[in-house]
Amino acid sequence: MKALLAIDRGGVLERFEVPFEPGQSVLDGLRHLRDARDPTLAFRYACLNANACKECMMLVDGKVAYACTARLEPREMRLAPLPNKRLLRDLAVVLAPADERLA
Repeated sequence: MKALLAIDRGGVLERFEVPFEPGQSVLDGLRHLRDARDPTLAFRYACLNANACKECMMLVDGKVAYACTARLEPREMRLAPLPNKRLLRDLAVVLAPADERLA
């Protein structure tokens, strides 16, 4: 079974198939995609499946979600960077200015 990740890369929607196993997160799918097919894909994360760092926030099917806790599904899932945040590249945005992170 496969999952299809439709990723908004600067206004261009690119679709990628990734292996699907029940219980996987969207972050698992993104990491597989970057390892196996597209090493240039940019997204943020600092922990795995803990929802503690807040780095992997993105739009999943139009709703703000953590990629580490959002479940991968065997269908097309649309991923996009957070709106109203400065885009670095692909799905990676600046979540908070550096001076706010030091406080």
